[in-house]
Amino acid sequence: MTDDLAADAAHPASSSPRPRRAVLLSLFAGLAVFAYVFDQLTKLWVTSTMVEGERIPVLPPLLHWYYIRNSGAAFSIGENVTWVFTIIMVVVAAAIVFQLRKLGSAWWALALGLLFGGALGNLTDRLFREPSFGMGHVVDFIQLPNFAIFNIADSAVVSSVVIICLVTLRGIALDGSHHAVEKRKGGDDV
Repeated sequence: MTDDLAADAAHPASSSPRPRRAVLLSLFAGLAVFAYVFDQLTKLWVTSTMVEGERIPVLPPLLHWYYIRNSGAAFSIGENVTWVFTIIMVVVAAAIVFQLRKLGSAWWALALGLLFGGALGNLTDRLFREPSFGMGHVVDFIQLPNFAIFNIADSAVVSSVVIICLVTLRGIALDGSHHAVEKRKGGDDV
């Protein structure tokens, strides 16, 4: 009985149990690998089964596969500065790895895993696709009406941004701590 009390004193229960670090890093790595591999496999499928410029109806008029190679960012912005996007993706990937030491939330592990996998997916295109190293064009193929043509890596990045916005609004910090929104009681002080 005293051994149980000593164990409880050594490991007090917290009001909101946080997943262990190894689990969070595994979640991050698993999602990053999933996003990266899924992106690369779909790009391999597109480049080996379609001709650039080919458009295939999937769920007309809502969804088409439309194979293009994009030298710029979303909506082909910055087509003449492809190398800048390569540098940005390297910096983003390095920043994510640096922030992993603070990771204490499953939601942040999910968001950063998707962001990392998506960034690496498009970075791989920038580094190893034509026309040259560091200036490669990204393979895009998902077309929705009145929207940019995109790929799985882009979807992973956008999903991560949505998750980051939601956890930030909920007050969940990267380390898993919660920041309560202070409410004013009474009237406004001027």
